[in-house]
Amino acid sequence: MTEQDDIRAMATRFFDAIEAGDIETMQSSFAPDAAIWHNTDEKIVTPAQTAQTLTGMVARIKDREYADRRLITFPGGFVQQHVLKGKRVQDEVEVRLPCAIVCAVKDGKIARLDEYFDSAHVAAFRKYADA
Repeated sequence: MTEQDDIRAMATRFFDAIEAGDIETMQSSFAPDAAIWHNTDEKIVTPAQTAQTLTGMVARIKDREYADRRLITFPGGFVQQHVLKGKRVQDEVEVRLPCAIVCAVKDGKIARLDEYFDSAHVAAFRKYADA
């Protein structure tokens, strides 16, 4: 396997784990000192903080799917565009969140993840996800 094949496999495992609610596998995809940046608040968070956020999302949103995945690898990382879809647990309301993720990968782990959402979509998603 080439480096890009390894990166593709790791990226696929990462998003498949979130879909399945497997936060442990998701978190283990990060280097311990990884930086996760969000364009909507311009904050950098840790893998542990990301795991906490995603644990809450998994508890509130079922039937999660990263639909329309477009994964492109490059030496040292990957870019994925997708639409996160699911249903709110309490009332079956469908939610969706288009996103683009850019990741730097080092030694088989995500060293930095930059997350790009449209703020209007984030507000609508949170309205349902946080309810």
